[in-house]
Amino acid sequence: MSALFNFTSLLQVILLLICSSTYIHSQWPSFLDRYKDQSVLGAFWKLARIGERASPYVSLACIIMAVNQFNS
Repeated sequence: MSALFNFTSLLQVILLLICSSTYIHSQWPSFLDRYKDQSVLGAFWKLARIGERASPYVSLACIIMAVNQFNS
């Protein structure tokens, strides 16, 4: 089944995108900053910003998803 139709898989994909974008932005900040005003690549800059500002909640969500993945 596609990740778009399964809610837990969709959440995992979104969390993976947030964590990956935040990591890329922390390693190479200019890479995402030059695309922040564009529509498609600007979404990754916005995901990185979410990961930076809400990092305790994102990490808690990652832990919950990991436990959920181990239990299923």
